[in-house]
Amino acid sequence: MKELRFHGQSIVTGRGSLACLRSLPAKRAFIVTGGKSMFANGTIGRIEALLAEAGATCCVHGGVPANPWPAVVYRGVAAMREFRPDTVIGVGGGAALDAAKLMALFYAHPGLGIEAAFKAGLPQERPGIRLVCIPSTSGTASEVTQFAVLTFPEENLKIGGKTPALIPDMAILDAEITLSMPRHVAAETGIDALTHAIECFTNPGVEEFSSSLAAGAVEGLFAHLEASVVNGDIDSREKVHHFQCMAGCAFSNIGTGMDHGIAHAFGGRFDLGHGLLNAVALPHVIRFNSRDAWARERYAYLARRIGTDDLARAVLALNRAIGIPDAFSKIGVPADAFEAEFDTLVENSLKGATRFNPTPVSAADMRGLLRDVFTGKAL
Repeated sequence: MKELRFHGQSIVTGRGSLACLRSLPAKRAFIVTGGKSMFANGTIGRIEALLAEAGATCCVHGGVPANPWPAVVYRGVAAMREFRPDTVIGVGGGAALDAAKLMALFYAHPGLGIEAAFKAGLPQERPGIRLVCIPSTSGTASEVTQFAVLTFPEENLKIGGKTPALIPDMAILDAEITLSMPRHVAAETGIDALTHAIECFTNPGVEEFSSSLAAGAVEGLFAHLEASVVNGDIDSREKVHHFQCMAGCAFSNIGTGMDHGIAHAFGGRFDLGHGLLNAVALPHVIRFNSRDAWARERYAYLARRIGTDDLARAVLALNRAIGIPDAFSKIGVPADAFEAEFDTLVENSLKGATRFNPTPVSAADMRGLLRDVFTGKAL
């Protein structure tokens, strides 16, 4: 038996859909965001104005970094205890949304330690606090998933927490917010979404509902991501924004695979963008997993959906078209650190989502794969 849940109470879409905040039944709203971008493009000011029309008092908590760690969440929870909100609103990229989700969860469970809860299991309910997420990037789909990722510096590893209590009550997909997204961010987050869809579709636990969502997301992202990055027009940005959310609805129930295991290991150590790491490794992961007959046929189906006969090469071509390098050595992984810490990187890459990979992965397999990804070995 499997219980499926694809999102919270509602997903609000359409240009200008931020306006739905006017009817949000909030009295005290705690707004969580990143650095400067949501202030610079006017989104935070607009949200504050809309909530004021609704009669809500706001507290803006900014400064969430690209790869937040437990102390970031603890600081947010402390600020919440002073403000005493009834609603948390996450605004920004995946890191800001993940941080907002975790702040809301740990605010609802006073005294619960983050490190212990990530190891023992997160609470299954989030009583007494409404959660709204508004993504400004098109990749993580944190606005609909039951996942949130934190970096644990002492382990040099990113770890994903999972519980239905992390699913936001409302997701607002307003593509107008994405127009200020730089090209490289649109590229990296877009491939992150593609990775979610592909890894969900080839996860051994996938079923028909999630398969259909994932395959549709793959087709849609291949059709619109390049234009979203290169042209940055509202039509393509909106399409990608919707398809990345669709990918999130799919993988939230299923999980991902080895590409995410590798990205979490390298992201936790080198503080690099999650989507960028996923993008570089994805063609190699597809090629490796094609050793398995079931996975190979699943990849072939996706390839047919996008009009090609080789999914790995299609991903590689899309990466090149949107400016994604083809090797970890070209994106900021130092050769000396890669060699000196290679055994730890291999060990950490075998953790997390890699445990649910469609093709079994040995330490020897991972050693060879990571060297190929680091050097950008031709496929």
